[in-house]
Amino acid sequence: MKYKIVCIFTFVLLLVGCTGERFQGINTHQSFVASMNILEPSLTFYDRQGELIANWAFEKAYTGAVLIQQDRVLLYGHQLTEADIYELSSGKKLATIETGIGTTNAYYAVDEQMIFLTNSRSNSLMRYNLYGEPDGELALRNYPMSMIAHEGLLYVVNYKDTVLSVVSIEDLSLQAEWPIEKSSHGFAIVEDTLLIGGHGEGMHSNETVKVLDLASGKELSTMTMPLMPIGFAQKEDELAVISHGSNMLYVTEPTGKPKWQLEVGANPFAVAYFNSHIIVAGYDDNKIYFIQHGHIDETISVDKGPFQLLVRGDS
Repeated sequence: MKYKIVCIFTFVLLLVGCTGERFQGINTHQSFVASMNILEPSLTFYDRQGELIANWAFEKAYTGAVLIQQDRVLLYGHQLTEADIYELSSGKKLATIETGIGTTNAYYAVDEQMIFLTNSRSNSLMRYNLYGEPDGELALRNYPMSMIAHEGLLYVVNYKDTVLSVVSIEDLSLQAEWPIEKSSHGFAIVEDTLLIGGHGEGMHSNETVKVLDLASGKELSTMTMPLMPIGFAQKEDELAVISHGSNMLYVTEPTGKPKWQLEVGANPFAVAYFNSHIIVAGYDDNKIYFIQHGHIDETISVDKGPFQLLVRGDS
């Protein structure tokens, strides 16, 4: 009898554990914008009308997320020793990646179908396949973080260094190192140029976006967008940049010619295009904003610390 009771109790515990690994599923045909909130760790999903689809509240202190293909999301944390991959349609955890403490960013290279993680403890770039299996590692400079891929190359900003690393996605080899300013952060690629923002250092806050030649890394020009332009989003005919030091959203043509600007949010860190709107996340006021043609159409309260925006469909 005691043996049966122990077996039943163990089975119940296993059921509880499995249930805790599953969240509300998101229909595979559902377009969404999701706010990654890091002070109250959660991922909150909204449809095109700003209606709540689902809220995934986490026990782990995740600090970032990235979409993988259309039905998976990878979640990581700077103070966590592992990252997790969840299936959106089922809400089920699919895999866990042993990363060690220090993960600063995650990036999914769509064309190559590879996952990249940067780590500030090991100052390294780690590559994984779609199943979360390790597939190479490369030592970089101090505190690698921002990443963007283009035509087989991965561009990595070393946040606490003055170097941008250009890495071959195919064989994970270092192709070049370009000089940049310390505390650089945020990327966009427009035609044959690489746009890079940043916080600035010490008492000298950054007020510009640097425009670099994509082939050589040579600085071609600057775009004035005070203060601390660090978040980028783009469509074919438009570029949106958020400056968190001044709470300003700047919208320009691809050439950098200004179209309009708007003060929005409190300490905004993230911006994204979704359907016909630009979405901005206000980190300090715990709100996301749906913006169209220079006007705020809707303001939505989210969990504390909206830090990142994920978009599926209609971007």
